[in-house]
Amino acid sequence: MGRETLTVTDNRTGKTYEIPIRQGSIRATDLRQVKVSADDFGLLSYDPAFLNTAACESRITFIDGDRGVLLYRGYPIEQLAEGSTF
Repeated sequence: MGRETLTVTDNRTGKTYEIPIRQGSIRATDLRQVKVSADDFGLLSYDPAFLNTAACESRITFIDGDRGVLLYRGYPIEQLAEGSTF
């Protein structure tokens, strides 16, 4: 496999940037290096309703909203809700 990067060319400036890909995703903050000028804040990403945004990485929970899957430590949440006491 080749380099784990995304190459982005800013058509406003002609500059090319290499954005690292980690575990199949890029960090939105890596887009801040894409600027028109030195005093520019940098490019921001906009994702209304967080349809393609991972807020954090977790080894405890897994969520797939499209399939209706919610796991806690590998167990379906329905199973835990029905058979657990807290």
